[in-house]
Amino acid sequence: MPNTEKAIKATYFSIIGNTLLALIKGVTGYFGNSYAMIADAIESTADIFASFLVLFGIKYSNRPADENHPYGHGRAEPLITFLVVGFLITSATVIAYESFHNIGTPHELPKPFTLFVLGAIILWKEISFQIVMKKSIETNSSSLKADAWHHRSDAITSVAAFIGISIALYFGKGYESAD
Repeated sequence: MPNTEKAIKATYFSIIGNTLLALIKGVTGYFGNSYAMIADAIESTADIFASFLVLFGIKYSNRPADENHPYGHGRAEPLITFLVVGFLITSATVIAYESFHNIGTPHELPKPFTLFVLGAIILWKEISFQIVMKKSIETNSSSLKADAWHHRSDAITSVAAFIGISIALYFGKGYESAD
């Protein structure tokens, strides 16, 4: 039971962190004229759903055996892991599609402060990856491990947004679509 509690606490950490990041990214993107930040905020909002899936999987898989499941519910966690990975792939595909689709859409240059916020977000997501990965190893939870990798993939997409915003700001007018 202590491992289950650790896994649940780590999942709540992910849910709260993703909620705060979605708000910060959305507000920063809106006031900073950054399409990349707004897209990142939408993706973080989707991450909240994935973390709730992980939470459900951890809680469900730890139910005791019953008539219908004489060996317990432990097999639910690999199924949830599969769903989270599928969700991660779908999110990446949607972001890539939207990025290519909107690259030709003219818009204003992003504001420089968006880079500072994004830098802090990248650092936070990497720290989140380390914390949740450590808990996944301690608890031997595959769904928590998938959630940890979700944090890492978010850090990578935020690095891509950072690069795009940097290009737009460095080269200026005519490079707005790099955002």
